[in-house]
Amino acid sequence: MTNYPVVVGVGQFTNRVKSLDEAVEPAEMMARASRNAAEDSGLPDILSKVDSVQVVNLLTWPYPDAPGRVSEILGISPAHKLYTAVGGETPQRLVNEASEAIVQGKVGVALLTGAEAMASRTMARKQDLMLDWPRGNPEHVVGDQRVGFTESEAKHGAMTPVRVYPLFENALRAHLGHGIDEHQRYVGALCERLSAVAASNPYAWFPEAQSAEKITTVTPDNRWICFPYPKLMNAIMQVDQSASVILTGSETARELGIPEEKWVYVHGCGQANDKWFVSDRVNYHTSPAIKAATGRAMDMAGVRVDDIAIFDLYSCFPSAVQLGLDALGLKTDDPRPLTLTGGLPYFGGPGNNYVMHSISSAVERLRERPEDYALVTGNGWFVTKHSAGVYSCRRPDGEWNRADPKADQDQVEAMDSPPVTDEANGAATVETYTVVFDRDNQPELGIVIGRLSDGTRFVANTPQDTELLTSMTREEFVGRAGRVAHDASSGKNIFEPAG
Repeated sequence: MTNYPVVVGVGQFTNRVKSLDEAVEPAEMMARASRNAAEDSGLPDILSKVDSVQVVNLLTWPYPDAPGRVSEILGISPAHKLYTAVGGETPQRLVNEASEAIVQGKVGVALLTGAEAMASRTMARKQDLMLDWPRGNPEHVVGDQRVGFTESEAKHGAMTPVRVYPLFENALRAHLGHGIDEHQRYVGALCERLSAVAASNPYAWFPEAQSAEKITTVTPDNRWICFPYPKLMNAIMQVDQSASVILTGSETARELGIPEEKWVYVHGCGQANDKWFVSDRVNYHTSPAIKAATGRAMDMAGVRVDDIAIFDLYSCFPSAVQLGLDALGLKTDDPRPLTLTGGLPYFGGPGNNYVMHSISSAVERLRERPEDYALVTGNGWFVTKHSAGVYSCRRPDGEWNRADPKADQDQVEAMDSPPVTDEANGAATVETYTVVFDRDNQPELGIVIGRLSDGTRFVANTPQDTELLTSMTREEFVGRAGRVAHDASSGKNIFEPAG
């Protein structure tokens, strides 16, 4: 009989610190979430059965051996320990890989966990204090450790999420044919939906519903970050949150005496990367890799998108949600839940571990609605790395076979994308763009991705002209013609619009 992978326990912990006396180190936060997951399983002693502890990469605090530190706090001695590379797709990818290992008999009970304590660390930095937590460089890191941007992208300022995701948003707006104000209302309505979910989530960092008008209106408290995103459209990293998932096989769960009403099966899974660097993408309004990963997960589960009752689509920025919806053939007004947590701007963005909260929330919801299917997606870097999982309390039929992700990856890599030049000169057209603002709400940098007349793509900056930068937030700049010139002294390309 197939030992189907099942999630049997989930746990979350949110530490809303008011002072550093309340700060909890990330490893202890993971241990608390893991104990919560053990209690949730109905078998509090299940942690003693764990033979694999897998920890999602921490941005807040480096440990020499994070899974070892968590195991020590929990008083367990797993045979297998793993610490991952950076990537928001990681929690779902770990579920995919651990599920396969369980079916193959390589793992009995896996504990997947992660945490961030960025709020505490930020508080300590502001007070010029050191947190007395053990730290050191990780000794072993598993996973793709490539940097997510090219030298040219970094040189022009396109190397952080707050600057890159707006490039996708502006491209989406142009693709949809929306005016700027129209699109802000469109995105604001989407964000309002996410915020409403966070408002009722006891683990959310911001459990307060925000209206579309408040989200889209620029004020001193909701200043521009990078056009078209005010602060309330950006993932918020300054949180202290942790989540854990306990995964085992259905037969193992039966032998351990875990109540069957706690079981949530991993029916299908998929993962794929878009072309690694942003400047190599096929376009900026679709994600072939999200389509491949979600399609693979649903095919494996034997379901279609119409069979999915609840979604948690990765939501660091509005463009990520829209790209996920597009890949699934859905609209922003789809009546089904698009998030189960509230999204990274409202639930909170605990680094690479957000999707562990998504999975935990999906498991809790499915136990209430055992006939339903849920689809969870993860996203790393800049709409770069993707993972997907289909879950249900329904028992699967037939064998559980995870496809080699290489097949989907090869198809993505085979797609045509334009040649790219680091030194651009000549007539050009804007493909997408953003405007970076300073903390005083003043525009300070224009970032452009454009095409030369022969179709070659380039990354550039605009002149640092306040009037020009302001106009780029009020008039559609996608499709704008002009000229680009390479400045050898700075190594940058400078795009100037015609007229």
